[in-house]
Amino acid sequence: MATLKIDNAKFVLTMDPERRIIRDGSVLVDGQRITQVGKATEMAGVTADRTIDASEMVVTPGFCNAHLHISYAHDIRGIFPDTLGGGEYIQTAYKLKSVMSEEEEYHTTFLAITELLKYGTTCFLDPGSTIHIDACMKAYGDSGVRANLGRQIAVKPNPVSLPVTPVDEAITQMEDTIRTYDHHFDGRIRAWAIPYSVDLATPELLKAGKEMADRYQTGLSYHVNNTPASIESHKQEFGKWPLEYLEDLGVLGPNVLLPHLIGAEDPDIDAMARTDTKGVMIPTASIKGGSGTTVKGKLPEMLAKGVCLGLGTDAGNNSNLVETLRTMYLKTVLYKDGRMDTKAMSAEKALEMATIDGARALGLADDIGSLEAGKKADIVLFDTKRPEWRSLFNPVINLVFSADGRSVHTVIVDGQVRVDAGVPVFVDEWDLIQNVQVLGQYSMDRTGISYPQKWPIV
Repeated sequence: MATLKIDNAKFVLTMDPERRIIRDGSVLVDGQRITQVGKATEMAGVTADRTIDASEMVVTPGFCNAHLHISYAHDIRGIFPDTLGGGEYIQTAYKLKSVMSEEEEYHTTFLAITELLKYGTTCFLDPGSTIHIDACMKAYGDSGVRANLGRQIAVKPNPVSLPVTPVDEAITQMEDTIRTYDHHFDGRIRAWAIPYSVDLATPELLKAGKEMADRYQTGLSYHVNNTPASIESHKQEFGKWPLEYLEDLGVLGPNVLLPHLIGAEDPDIDAMARTDTKGVMIPTASIKGGSGTTVKGKLPEMLAKGVCLGLGTDAGNNSNLVETLRTMYLKTVLYKDGRMDTKAMSAEKALEMATIDGARALGLADDIGSLEAGKKADIVLFDTKRPEWRSLFNPVINLVFSADGRSVHTVIVDGQVRVDAGVPVFVDEWDLIQNVQVLGQYSMDRTGISYPQKWPIV
């Protein structure tokens, strides 16, 4: 197997159990895995098939996006007014999604993955929204990204035009998806059980999903509605809060991932903590959608009770961005301001959520999320010879508060260089962008969906 050496980095942010930051560090990769991390002087005699000069670079683990609708956003990105309500947005976006061809979904997915990798995100979870999974698997394979996927299932009528599937058939579809796609591409693909939401599922479907996650050693993810109306309904019908009810059903646990969580209250958080259920915080979507994340969000309380939280971005046409660095920044500053307490959230915790905690949330912490011998080589190199990085004394502070994806120089997944000197090596980026632009226009033309702009384009 080929070897790769990242040599003489200014800082290596290992995210190991001691959270060591190695000044003047090097990383050695053999095949898919890291074999050595240490001081450059200690590794000076180690040679490799390829050596990357990491002088003046900061090296981190690859970032994890634990909730990203990957396949249906980039071709219609930016068409929705930022004043549009969440209900109308979701219904319209899903209508556009429902008519996507295999070609459209493949190219749109490929562009989204290109953006992820180019700006340092090496692993993501698509919460079941991909329709043509076979076609999109080619994008996963060609790009080399690490992905978690499933088939979105609804068994009740719904306002977002999801197909309504009989429960028995839905259970079969979930299992077939896991059996068909799990462990593809040398294990870079993991397939999950993904009912769309508690509201569109039945207890039988949720229990079946949890049983599959346990049996196949994979994950279960679904949306939970924590609105006041939903909370009151659960209390009236079951005498419990929503997540307490799910705990009683047996559909919480270490391999369960719940996104958003705006509106979750202390009893819900306690249920997550008791069961080691994971969560995903998605500031990019919640603040743009006016969800009240700093008013109703309980991020500090979740962290204080030991709940493992990752970061997500939802979709490129509601949050409008999928960059993990900007997500880290937002999550850190929002709670400082919302609680009027600088200690409410730290840069270090934001970086953990994007790396090792994100890997834990996805059930992948044994393989990714930190730079340690034996782990998969998912690595990002940041070029700090840029004004936004300087002066550089504390690399965590600069990374979270000053940097963005423009400074990503090299991205490695599974030991393979996927972005080199800022350029994706697996695609003609401009050609792909032009294809997606045309496909987006075609999608709007044939559905008749578009929105007038406030200012005239002449």
